[in-house]
Amino acid sequence: MDYLFLIIGLGLLLLSADFLVDSSVAIAQRAKISNFIIGLTIVGMGTSSPELFVGILSALHGNGDVAMGNVVGSNIANILLILGVSAVILPFSIESMTQRRDIPFGIFASILLLLLSSDKLIPGMLENTVSRIDGVVFLILFVAYMACVILGKKKSSNQAQLEVDEATKSKFTGKNRLMLWAIVVASLAGLIYGGNLFLDSAKNLARSWGMSEAVIAITIVAVGTSLPELITSIVAACKNNPQLALGNVLGSNVFNILFVLGLSATIKPITIVDINIVDYLVALGASVMTYLVVFTFGKHRFDRIEGIIFLLCYVGYTAHLLLR
Repeated sequence: MDYLFLIIGLGLLLLSADFLVDSSVAIAQRAKISNFIIGLTIVGMGTSSPELFVGILSALHGNGDVAMGNVVGSNIANILLILGVSAVILPFSIESMTQRRDIPFGIFASILLLLLSSDKLIPGMLENTVSRIDGVVFLILFVAYMACVILGKKKSSNQAQLEVDEATKSKFTGKNRLMLWAIVVASLAGLIYGGNLFLDSAKNLARSWGMSEAVIAITIVAVGTSLPELITSIVAACKNNPQLALGNVLGSNVFNILFVLGLSATIKPITIVDINIVDYLVALGASVMTYLVVFTFGKHRFDRIEGIIFLLCYVGYTAHLLLR
């Protein structure tokens, strides 16, 4: 039965991602904003819903390692795995606003996460904690960043219009706004349900094959929580819409750190025990690598060779976890 649920879950993921990409493109066309902005906001935050629920529940149950590990692991997978796969499928350019604002802000958020989660580095501090004050700071920064993104789209209307004109046609073009938003909501729900169905059946199969819980957590669960972002980005790349895939990853990462952790810590302070500083440094390094892509190989462009390097780094990090 688990094999059947695995296939159904994967099918639901693919169908939902297809509908989400097409409805998001149609919304961008109607609103005359770029597909990147849609990916950064609607798609990025929507596909991070599983991380939000896991973070809040983990904080309420006093399991800070799960809340933090969920965010750090997801962000690493988003950049190294998802962006890597997207670039291998279809290399894409990186727009100037993304280079100047969005990627540097992602690096800043990763640095802030490292600093606020490493209290034990301060003499006299006995444990690593993300306090309520830290959570409020995260939430304020998230609101400020979203306001900057939304207001900034008005300044780039010509560029957005050009992208809308050249965007891949959507099967939902011409549908009314209410119908488009209904499709987006239904697609996000399908992604989350399909991801959970796929993840649960995969875990059951892994146990039947004799895999340990630790290996299951590091491999299947880690990738499973990023399945909505992964499938959506792959479908977007296959539909010749890599900007939506890039926006999805960058938006999801900022949302994970500033909103998911911010809200979780505001509800209940998060105490971290087993998350290693190496994990934070890998997450930060992945964000820095995204910026370095702007200057390496094909400048201002994410090439296949860079996508392969990202994927190799993810494999290396996973191997490190298994050995640790």
